[in-house]
Amino acid sequence: MQTNIGLFLTKRAAICPRREAFVEFERARRFTFAELNERCNRVANGLLAAGVQPGDRVATLLKNSIEFVETYFAVAKIGAVMVPVNWRLVAAEIAYILTDSGARALVYDSDFDTAVTPLARGEHGDNAVDLWLRRENGDDGTPDFATDYDTFLAAQDTAEPPVGAWDDDNLFIMYTSGTTGHPKGAVHSHEGMLWSQLTSMATSDMRGDDRWLLALPMFHVGCLNPTSLLVHRGATGVIMRDLDVGAMFRCIEQEKVSIFMAVPALMQFMLMAPERERTDLSSVRWIATGAAPVPVSLLHDYENLGIRIFQAYGLTESCGPGTLLLHEDAEARVGSCGKPQMHTEVKIVDGAGNTIPMGSDEPGELLLAGRHIMKAYWNKPEATAETLRDGWLYTGDICTWDADGFITICDRKKDMIISGGENIYPAELENVLAACPEVQEAAVIGVASEKWGETPLAIVVPAAGTRPTAASLKAYCRENLAGYKVPQLYELVDALPRNPSGKLLKPKLREQFPGPAPF
Repeated sequence: MQTNIGLFLTKRAAICPRREAFVEFERARRFTFAELNERCNRVANGLLAAGVQPGDRVATLLKNSIEFVETYFAVAKIGAVMVPVNWRLVAAEIAYILTDSGARALVYDSDFDTAVTPLARGEHGDNAVDLWLRRENGDDGTPDFATDYDTFLAAQDTAEPPVGAWDDDNLFIMYTSGTTGHPKGAVHSHEGMLWSQLTSMATSDMRGDDRWLLALPMFHVGCLNPTSLLVHRGATGVIMRDLDVGAMFRCIEQEKVSIFMAVPALMQFMLMAPERERTDLSSVRWIATGAAPVPVSLLHDYENLGIRIFQAYGLTESCGPGTLLLHEDAEARVGSCGKPQMHTEVKIVDGAGNTIPMGSDEPGELLLAGRHIMKAYWNKPEATAETLRDGWLYTGDICTWDADGFITICDRKKDMIISGGENIYPAELENVLAACPEVQEAAVIGVASEKWGETPLAIVVPAAGTRPTAASLKAYCRENLAGYKVPQLYELVDALPRNPSGKLLKPKLREQFPGPAPF
């Protein structure tokens, strides 16, 4: 049997057409699987009529919405390739992704007119987009270069479109921050997403009558995977357009949410929210979390609410799955990210590539393998060859594993900061700061933050004749970086520490500026 992820929706609509598929909480819209499939077919047929062919890239700049879901399944059906774009990015960052992916179409929210309009006018260089589909979130009117999404949808046929991709054909390209300053597009196939879903279902407690709150951004694999999985399993997705803790509590109670994902920082915020005491959370069975270990105190707080915690480790490059720490092991194995998920293999190697046996205290790099691993990095053969070797994904994470097979991440080989669940690569921030007229050179490190887990600290050598301040440097970064990447902390120094060959010594900086952040 051949696999096309879009046809999972076709099949689900045939099996249980009247079952509720997705709910948009803020807009109070509800869709059965039959209704969702018809809308998806309209999008698919419209894209074909507009000239989108199998293999063409269709980018999305959408907040969580039914439009995101139906575009994903429509693109899958016709064999095009979805490129979900992080809507926190600024215009120049979006322009790079559109150009690098060669996207033919962009489906976007009117919320992002300020970023999209200059892209359509060619103000950030040429791109291949010739179809700009704009979803109206208000009544501002569609610009002359764009087509209104609802008008586009209404004009199309609901018949099933011709299927344009199978199995190892490309399904989506998800860009992840790059260590060299530019993001890399992880390419995933239809079969890869199928095995990602099978792995998640087989390792976690997923049921057909679950109601999964989709509050984290769908452009992340951590939300795209369950969005796709819900259709496969026949469960219901409850969509939140914007992440708001108070609204989350109302949504959980009103929609009887049973599962959701949240990074530890969000889980802490939820405990401190006044709504917690007056909200019925009895429907929630478990929460999936990742990005940082969950402390015992947080585990106990949620246990007292009758909620179990499953701690996951995964990557964009693995289409989500990697390892999972089950609730029953969480307290005894605090700090561990668990064991390999079903259909995922792991190996730990030393610097020479030799396998480190289970039970050894020696740390090594964590490798993952499985049919859900990415195919390649888009248009980056050298980066692909470095990351994918002999069927293994080299994660760049340094870990140990004990005699029982529990894995603990102890360091990151890659120079990466995880802040509030978002991956931030210092090289990208350093490249932006290097272009600032007030900066001679800069280095960025992560420091501990009680609120965010980690936060970026920029250490700056001022350019001659300038007197930069934290405010002026932050303002410059805000013009050139997505808000979540902007360093909140700045230190001015006379020089950065380097070895005799000129290599920057970041360990010295970490010793000099150990943190923690004051927030």
